[in-house]
Amino acid sequence: MKLGVFNPLFNQKSFEDMLDTLAAKGLQAVEIGTGGYPGNNHCDLDGLLADESKRTAYKEAIASRGLIISALSCHSNPLHPQKAIAKEADELIRKTIDLAQLLEVPVVNTFSGCPGDHEDAKYPNWPVAPWPTDFQEILAWQWEYKVIPYWKEINQYATERGIKIGLELHGGFSVHTPGTLLRLREATGDAIGANLDPSHMWWQGIDPVQAILILGKAGALHHFHAKDTSIDQNNVNRHGVTDMQSYELMLDRAWQFRSVGFGHDLKVWADIMSALRLVGYDYVVSIEHEDGLMSIDEGFSKAVSNLQQVLITEPIGQMWWV
Repeated sequence: MKLGVFNPLFNQKSFEDMLDTLAAKGLQAVEIGTGGYPGNNHCDLDGLLADESKRTAYKEAIASRGLIISALSCHSNPLHPQKAIAKEADELIRKTIDLAQLLEVPVVNTFSGCPGDHEDAKYPNWPVAPWPTDFQEILAWQWEYKVIPYWKEINQYATERGIKIGLELHGGFSVHTPGTLLRLREATGDAIGANLDPSHMWWQGIDPVQAILILGKAGALHHFHAKDTSIDQNNVNRHGVTDMQSYELMLDRAWQFRSVGFGHDLKVWADIMSALRLVGYDYVVSIEHEDGLMSIDEGFSKAVSNLQQVLITEPIGQMWWV
């Protein structure tokens, strides 16, 4: 496995300074945002698509520092009921897939998106309860008429270009659990898989190790984020896990994102790394730092230090004791 980072953490730095920071920390990979929620501070998407010389220089800047691009990421909502928003997200996803092919990056990460509850809706509707039965009707309509048709088309688009799609399992979107990911993959195709972030598993009550095993056995684990979550049970008792309070209200929230090792100890993270190895995932562990209690540099540094203790990097070799 290789250790990397998702670049929006360093949006305040220039492209070259960002790469130097990663190299100085001993990282081997960078995940780069091309637009949408992550922004595109380090990726001129249209410019790179149009100019081969720019792509060559871009790749050289990364490779010269001993890095690879683990994924291009364009998290957005291509199923948004407002057509202009959905169109912009769709164009971004397709352009990002095109650039991934040209840069020889194997994975594009994004969200599944979430539709509204009818054709003329203005806002997404995320059903999370089976009753009253209105919610079941909304969910069935969304998947039959929006979710599956769109991702079937994108699966084909990505497959034709040799690219895998890593959908981040995130609350608020149609695909947010291993089960919903596998449902979509079965209905659309094998290019669709997961960009698994354990932080979103923990707050939903899902064991990330089991999520890795479920997805890995199905060949549906395309990329991996390293971010932690701490859960305050007293606040869960008041607000539940679908706590709608601002992330800034850290003292009162039911859960909050933390840097690796500050929500769960390193034994848990060692179990996660072992599960990744067990299912044959030998790609990049990409740090995403969104810890409201730590500065960018401290949270990043501690995540790197903690993960370096548990990351499995060498080939297995033969079982000499067997």
